[in-house]
Amino acid sequence: MQGRFKRDGKGSPQALQGRGDAAAEQEPRGGTDRGFSPQHAQNSGPAAGAPGAGAGPDSPAAAKAKGRGKAKAKNRPKGDAAPSVTEETTGQDQAIPKAPVGPGSRISMQNWRISTRLVSLLTLPVVAATTLGGFRINDSLNNIDQLEHMQLLTTMTRQATNLAAMLQEERDKSAGPLTNDRSGKPNSLVQGVRDQTDTAMAAFAAATDKIDSSEDKDDTLKSIRNNVLQIGRQLSGIEDIRKKAYQSSAQQTVTEYNALIVSLLSLSQDMAQATSSPEMIKRTRALAAFSSAKEYASIQRAIIAAALPESGDKPGRLEENDRLYAFSALRGESQAKKTFELVYQGKAEELLQSLGDGNAEVGSADHYARRVLTTQGQFGKEKNRSWMDWYDADDTKLQAMKVIELTLLEDMEQKARELKNESQRDAIINGALILLVLGVSLVGAFIMARSMIRSLRRLQDTATRVAQERLPELVKQLSETDPQDVDTSVESVGVHSRDEIGQVAAAFDDVHREAVRLAAEQALLRGNVNAMFTNLSRRSQGLIQRQLSLISELESREADPDQLSSLFKLDHLATRMRRNGENLLVLAGEEPGRRWTRPVPLVDVLRAAASEVEQYERIELAAVPSTDVAGRVVNDLVHLLAELLENATSFSSPQTKVKVTGHALPDGRVLVEIHDTGIGLSPEDLAAINERLASPPTVDVSVSRRMGLFVVGRLSLRHGIRIQLRPSDSGGTTALVMLPVDVAQGGRKPGPGGQGGP
Repeated sequence: MQGRFKRDGKGSPQALQGRGDAAAEQEPRGGTDRGFSPQHAQNSGPAAGAPGAGAGPDSPAAAKAKGRGKAKAKNRPKGDAAPSVTEETTGQDQAIPKAPVGPGSRISMQNWRISTRLVSLLTLPVVAATTLGGFRINDSLNNIDQLEHMQLLTTMTRQATNLAAMLQEERDKSAGPLTNDRSGKPNSLVQGVRDQTDTAMAAFAAATDKIDSSEDKDDTLKSIRNNVLQIGRQLSGIEDIRKKAYQSSAQQTVTEYNALIVSLLSLSQDMAQATSSPEMIKRTRALAAFSSAKEYASIQRAIIAAALPESGDKPGRLEENDRLYAFSALRGESQAKKTFELVYQGKAEELLQSLGDGNAEVGSADHYARRVLTTQGQFGKEKNRSWMDWYDADDTKLQAMKVIELTLLEDMEQKARELKNESQRDAIINGALILLVLGVSLVGAFIMARSMIRSLRRLQDTATRVAQERLPELVKQLSETDPQDVDTSVESVGVHSRDEIGQVAAAFDDVHREAVRLAAEQALLRGNVNAMFTNLSRRSQGLIQRQLSLISELESREADPDQLSSLFKLDHLATRMRRNGENLLVLAGEEPGRRWTRPVPLVDVLRAAASEVEQYERIELAAVPSTDVAGRVVNDLVHLLAELLENATSFSSPQTKVKVTGHALPDGRVLVEIHDTGIGLSPEDLAAINERLASPPTVDVSVSRRMGLFVVGRLSLRHGIRIQLRPSDSGGTTALVMLPVDVAQGGRKPGPGGQGGP
C-alpha cells in the first residue's frame, strides 16, 4: 500500500508505504441492493439522486431466475423425482403417490375423513355437558341471588349504623344548648349536627333504594323491605322531634330519638335471615347487643347534659324522672355488655379493654355518671361543671364504643364475604364436576382422535425439524463446501394413510425434495459466481499493483512539478481502481491475504481513506483523537471509510467541504463523524439504509451496479463496527462510525475505569 499516507505539494493524500502489503478482502455477510456509492467518474456537480436509491430486492434478474427454476422443474423427466406439489394438489386420484406400505381397509378408523372424526369426537362430550349442565343451572342461579341479597344487606346495615350514630350525636349535643337556651334562636352547634344527620339520612336512603325497587319474590327481602319502609316513615317525623326537642322534659325527647335509633339498629339482625350460617348469626347478635349498649350510654350522656348549665359557675338540676330513666339506661348498658360478652366469646374481652378502668378518662366519666344517677340528690353535691365539660369527658367513651361497633360491623362484612367466597367455591366444585364428566366422555372420543393426532403430530414435528434444522443446516453446508460433497437425500415424513393427512404428508415430501434441489442449484451457482469474482479481482489486483509500483518509480525520478502532479493524479486513479477491485473480493466473500501487524494511527487511516476518493481535496480532517487502529482492521477500515467519504462527496455540492471529526469516548470507543451539506435524505430512505447497514441482505444483481452500501455493511459486521446515517443539523447527512474498543485501542483491552489503553 505504498504512498497511502503521503501528501504531495498540493495537499492530495497518498497511500501508505508498502502498497502491496494487504489487499482488502472481506468475508460475505449477505449482499444488498442500494444506491449508496454509484459510479460517478464524470460527476462534476451535485448528485441528482440520493443514497439508498436502486432496484428493490425483487429484481428482474431474480424474477427471471425463479422463472427458469420453475420451467426446469416442470420439464424434468418423470423418472428424476416424485411429482411436484402443484401436480399433487389437483385432487386427482392418479396424482396421489402410492404409499410403500398398505393403508389398510377403507372402513379402518385411520382412513376416516377428518370431518367424520371431528363429529364423532365432539358428539359425546357435548351431549354429556349439556345434560349435566342443565341440572346445575338452577342451583347456580339460586346461589347468585343469595349473594346479591347479602351484598345489598351489608351496605344497608353499614349506612343504618352510621345514621344511628349521627342521631345519637345530634340528640346528645343538642341537649345542653336547647335546655339552657329556650329563646328559639338558631344555634350553630345544633344546626351543624342536624346537617350531618341529614347527610347520613340521604346516604341511608340511597342504600335502601335497591331494596325498595327490588321485584324479588323472596320472603327474606319482602320482610326486610317492609321493615325499611316502616323506618322510612319514622324518619320522616324527625322535624317534629327537632321542633319540640327538650322543650318539656329531656326524657321525652331522648325517648323519641331512641325509637328511631332502635329501629335502625334492628336492621343489622336482618342479615342473618339471608343465611343459615351460625357464625353469621353470632356476629349479627353481637353487633345488636353492643349497639344497644352504646345507645344506653348515649342516653345517659344526653340526660346528664340536659341537666347541666351552659357554664360551670352554678350547679345543675336533674329531675327525678330523668334520673330514674337514665339509671335504667345505666343498668341496660351493663346488661347489654354482658350479653355481648356471652355471644361474642373469645373476642369480646379484647374489644372491651378500651372501655375498662384502665382508661382514666372513660373510668372518670363512668364513675361520675354512676354517682349522679344512683343516688337521689347526689347531682347537686358534685363539683359544678358545664354540659360541654361533661360531653367532652364522656365523648371519649362513646368514641371508643363507636370504634368497637365499626370493628364488629367490619367483622360481619368479612364473614359475609367469606360466605360469598364459599358460594364461589361451590360453583367451582360444580364446574369441576362438569369437567370431570366431560373428561370421562372425552376418554371415549380419545380413541377415535388418537389415530388422527398421531399422524398430525408426526407431520408437525417433521415439518418443524425440516424448517428449523434440516434445511438451514443443509443450506449452510452447501454454502460452505462443494455441493457435490453434500448429502441431499430427503427423509420421508412416514405418514402413508389414504386420508387428507397422508396426502398432505406426501405433498410435503415433494416440497422438501424440491427445496433441497433448488438450494443445491443456488449454492452451485453462487460458488461459480464467487469464483469468477475472485479470479477477476486477483488478476486486476496484480496488474494494478504492478502499475502502482511503476508509477511510484517514476515519481521518485521525476523532478518536473507539472509531470509529478500528473503522476500523482495517475497514482490516485490507480488507487481507486484497486478499491473497486477489492469490492469484488467482498462480493466473493474472500478474506484479506495479509494484514498489518502493528497498530496505525487513526489520522493516518483517515488520510488513507481520503486518498482513495475522487474529490479528495474537499475532505477536511479536524479534531481527530490520537488513538491507534488495530493492524488487523486497518485495510478494511480504510476501505469502509473511503466508501462513506465517496458517498459524501458525490451527493454534495463541489463548492462545499466534507468534514471528518473524531471523538474519544470515556469507555475507550471512538466515534468518527462524516458531515456533508448535500440534499439530504427522507426519513424513510434513512431508515432503509440504516437497516441494510445493520443487516446486509443477500447478494443480487443490483449489487454489481451499486455495491457501496453492501460493502460497508459487510466490513462493519466483520469487525463489530456500528454505522448509522442521520440528518445533519446544517443540512445534508452525517455518517456516524463507532469503533469498538478492540479496534480503536490498537487491539488492546480498555484500562481501569473504562478508559482505553495508553
